[in-house]
Amino acid sequence: MNRLLQPVLAGVLTALVGFASTFAVVLAALRAVGADERQAASGLLALCLAMGLVAIWLGVRHRMPISIAWSTPGAALLISTGSVPGGFAAAVGAFALCGLLVIAAGLIPVLGRAVAAIPVPVASAMLAGVLFDLCVAPVRALVEVPLMAAPIVVTWAVLSRYARQWAVPAALAVAVVAIVWTAPPGGLAGADLRPTIAFTAPTWTWAATVSLALPLFLVTMASQNVPGMAVLAGFGYRPPLRTVLVGTGLASTLAAPLGGHAVNLAAITAALAAGPDADPDPRRRWIASVTAGGSQLVLGLGSGLATAVVLLSPPVLVEAVAGLALLGALGAAIAAAVAEPEGRPAAVVTFLVTASGITVLGLGAAFWGLLAGGLFVLLHRRPAKPPARDPADQPADPSATDPADQPADPRAKDPADPPAANPVGPSADPSPGGGDGTATALPRQGVRES
Repeated sequence: MNRLLQPVLAGVLTALVGFASTFAVVLAALRAVGADERQAASGLLALCLAMGLVAIWLGVRHRMPISIAWSTPGAALLISTGSVPGGFAAAVGAFALCGLLVIAAGLIPVLGRAVAAIPVPVASAMLAGVLFDLCVAPVRALVEVPLMAAPIVVTWAVLSRYARQWAVPAALAVAVVAIVWTAPPGGLAGADLRPTIAFTAPTWTWAATVSLALPLFLVTMASQNVPGMAVLAGFGYRPPLRTVLVGTGLASTLAAPLGGHAVNLAAITAALAAGPDADPDPRRRWIASVTAGGSQLVLGLGSGLATAVVLLSPPVLVEAVAGLALLGALGAAIAAAVAEPEGRPAAVVTFLVTASGITVLGLGAAFWGLLAGGLFVLLHRRPAKPPARDPADQPADPSATDPADQPADPRAKDPADPPAANPVGPSADPSPGGGDGTATALPRQGVRES
């Protein structure tokens, strides 16, 4: 029983930390692209159901701690992009298309390689630009609602020093207390706290495809699935990537009409279920991820209450909590963007264009940032230098003469000859025949050599 309790508790902790840390980001994202209260609550529930079912299926099938999460960077992308032509229905169509692209990446290896071919500085800088505006929300909140924001920021700062994994959940708890304390009487009286399912028929538009679907696919792959596989590999697990991508892509596609934007491998909370704290025996840690999946199903039942509380809050306060949750992701993205000196100029261009928040021709800043960074890389790409040739492989110079073939100097002395009689010191004038300016011993005049 005790052996079973440890991975079960680790799984519950994984689900609680993941949900409490970023559900405000998800709700803010869905509202930003046009969802109403019922559609946002439905999207949160759909994501919890998708995460839970996929985590249970993958964990039981492969006996590995494969944790599933919603795409938090993808939610930040939705906030930075905002509404698109066609409203929430067009955004739902982009969510479904993103899921289909993830499935294609699992079934068609060349597509996955194409994503991997995007330079790391450019991809990381695009993510940093997407996160930037949201991560400065705590600063704005301290100015606009200081009495509510200050306790949240202080709680986060103190716990980030002593209990990092609880810093954001504790800050969220303080935010909930502040929201309820300052809410008008009967603020939750008319709210529907039951789990809500709202179907939205997807529509596809060119603007939503380029502004939302493609950037959401790239962010989900580069910022969640790839790091998630790396975390699992660090603990000795190598799940089949094809199965993971097809499973999460299918779940994302099915959750899209209900308002869910994307699910993927967990990257931030994956270590909670895959590490030794879940169970000393690596073969039993899959129990933690399966438990996390079951806990996510239960947490989805509270999506209505979570949505109602968030809607009572000033928007900047919700964004402030979300920004605190994403500071770590922003720092990691910036570090990856500037790690390579050769890629820094392109990374800076990508970051600035993405962080500007511009919309041109109905296309969001993430698309233009990725395009600007890619063009900058191509403009400054230098042709590869040919490899240095080994001197041993160089062809012989026909004009060069082997020293052994040089004619013998008549004045050169054979080392086998006996020493000459009556040698004299060196001549005052160097011999012009020496060739190197050294003096040559000559016989003294009037003395006959023996």
